[in-house]
Amino acid sequence: MTAKNNSDNGRIIDLLIRSYNAEIETVMNYLANAVNLDGIKAEHIKKSLDADIAEELGHARQLAARIKVIGGSVPGSLDLNWSQKMLQPPKKSTDVVAVIKGVIAAEEEAIRGYEAIIQACEGEDYVTQDLAITILGDEQNHRREFIGFLKELEADRS
Repeated sequence: MTAKNNSDNGRIIDLLIRSYNAEIETVMNYLANAVNLDGIKAEHIKKSLDADIAEELGHARQLAARIKVIGGSVPGSLDLNWSQKMLQPPKKSTDVVAVIKGVIAAEEEAIRGYEAIIQACEGEDYVTQDLAITILGDEQNHRREFIGFLKELEADRS
């Protein structure tokens, strides 16, 4: 993915587009998993995913706006790449653990992406850096929540 821009912010825009792409993909996969999961153990996970969909979409909107402000162009679906293999809905609709592990993997990838944006912006673009820091905190909270879900399910198996 490369930024289509005439700006000196090319590296930052490229990183923002990658994170935008990941947020859009996460929304699709959270939606699919929230709808597809079955069973008593799935209910709390489904509710959490539903709540996170709005937040992840909000992140994508913020990233899109920032891309435009600093001279980039927000890509459409044909210019995006899909790669969240771990977050795909599992074959068994009751495999809550697979979904939780997929969410954790997606959140860890998002965290790495926002850390890269923060580093690229240092001394260059404090507004984008501040946005990335804020979203980074949200992603860390999502990861922590799902790590807790995983611990609970693993404790139930013991």
